[in-house]
This record gives sequence, structure tokens and C-alpha cells, in this order.
Amino acid sequence: MTSSVSTSRRTALGLLSGLVLGAGFGTGSIPAQAQGASPARAQGSAPAGAGDPRSPRYRSSQEARAQALLDRAVAHLRQRGEAGAADFARQSDFVDRDLYVYALRTDGRFLASGGASAALAGENVLDVTDASGRKFFSDMIAQGRARGGGRIEYLWFDAVDGRDRPKQTLFRKVGEVIVAVGFYPPRATPVEAKAMLRRALAAMRRDEKAALGAFQAYPGPFIRDDLYVFVIDLASGRFLANGANPRLVGTDARTLRDANGKPIVTEAMETLARGRRGGRGEAAYSWRNPATGRIESKHTFFRTVDGKVVGVGYFTR
Repeated sequence: MTSSVSTSRRTALGLLSGLVLGAGFGTGSIPAQAQGASPARAQGSAPAGAGDPRSPRYRSSQEARAQALLDRAVAHLRQRGEAGAADFARQSDFVDRDLYVYALRTDGRFLASGGASAALAGENVLDVTDASGRKFFSDMIAQGRARGGGRIEYLWFDAVDGRDRPKQTLFRKVGEVIVAVGFYPPRATPVEAKAMLRRALAAMRRDEKAALGAFQAYPGPFIRDDLYVFVIDLASGRFLANGANPRLVGTDARTLRDANGKPIVTEAMETLARGRRGGRGEAAYSWRNPATGRIESKHTFFRTVDGKVVGVGYFTR
């Protein structure tokens, strides 16, 4: 019986998953760390305007794909019973690029996987731990029994990045089987944030009214994973658009504080008022990432156009 997964074995599983991905057969590393609470609760209260990460508006492309794959797997198990779990290891219907389905019984026996965690098939995984020492399978089973499903977050080796990263897993209980799909929340880069800001500025110059509506349209080109646009009127300090939380529109942005009490909008407007940077600036603060539900460090680029502040930021953890 496996009581833990060693660092070397976790790394090997992660590297194997990278090879599997390259071959087109499924991917990723084995899911791990259960936190027992949603990411939103695990990080405490969010600052105003952080949005609700459980809302479809804030569902990342990875999460949407994971949910669709999980729904397909659940339907398959309901039709075929526990015996249908074996298909997760051998049918392409249960692999979507870097995502795959895996299943285990509520007694801890690992049944099947379309990824590298197939190496655990037949083992009792109740005491298996992730990179932080958490018994993630045990917690997943407990949540499945109590609530019929949910999500966990864990640390696991990502073969693409070559390091442990937070990973999220969606799971459901079907009979005595827990079926699950894990994913790494996507992260935008500074280049992608700047590119979206350029597109937003161009849209504002073409047709301001249409642009403000487009910035809040979901699905749409200005809400993508953890990237979104916000617009503030310089004269009044009020939000004209906020892709992560449309409820902020019309409220005074100058009253907002980040998770550490920093008056981020006030500081940004003061920078612009000094006029030393030609109507542009940057700001660093703590904010809830709508794609992960966690309070993380954020870096935002902003520009002014016709008396409006237009901003787009990216998260750095």
C-alpha cells in the first residue's frame, strides 16, 4: 500500500505526463492537495469588486473544458456503471488535449486514468499525499460522500513549467465511484495584458459606447481567463466598465482598497494627475484572480483616452 508519493515519484509522474501530452495520448500529473474549502474561502474575504469565481462569467477556458469533460464522464458512468471507468484509460472521448478523466472508488482503490496517474491503477490511494503532504484523495472522497462532488486545489508537478503549481480538480460521486478532471488555471503574461490594453484603447477611440459594452460582454474578446478590462472616468472617479464585476459600474473607484488596504485607484489617478508619464502608468497590488478565486499579486497597465482611465492587468501569484 502506498502511504505517500515521494518527490522523485511525483516528478517522474509529471515528466511522464509531459511525454504523454507530446504523444497526444492525454496528460498532466496526478491530482493532489485537497484544501477542503473553496479557493474563495481559503483566502479569506475578497476585496470589493473581485467578482465571484464560481460564476460562469469567471470560468476560465480550462475550467470550462474540464467541466464539459467531467459531465461526459459522469454520463458514461451512469450508463455503464463502475465497469465503465475502465474506458477512461483507453478511449479518446475522455481526453481533451492536456485534460483527462480519472476515477477511484470511495474505498480508496484507484480505478483508471487517461493520464500519467494510470500508474496508480489498482492501488489504494487513501494515504497518498501531494507535494505539500496533503491526503488529497481522502479529502476528495470525504467531500464526495458529504456533498456529492465539488472541487479541490492542490500542489503538483507541472511538466510544462518544471515545478510544482496549484492545480484544481472538479469531481463528482457516481455510485461508489469518484470521477474527476484536473486542470492548471491559465495565467496571462505581461505581453498578453498589454495586447488586450491596446485593443481596448483602439475600441474606445472607434466607438466609446460600443467599447464599454464590449468590455463587459461574456463571452467576448475582452474577457479571457484572468484578463479583463476596466474603465474609470477621471472627472468623477466612477467605473464605466469592469469586465470582472459589472456591478461596480457607477460606483466610486477611489474608495476601493486591495487586500492589504492599499488605495490602488487613488494612487493610479494621482500618478496620472502629475502628468509625468504621458497619460500612462502601472500599478502593483493584491487582488482576487477571477480564474482561481485566490488573492494574488496583480500588475496592471493603464492609459488615458478622452478623460477615461483604461486598464488591463495580469496576475503574478
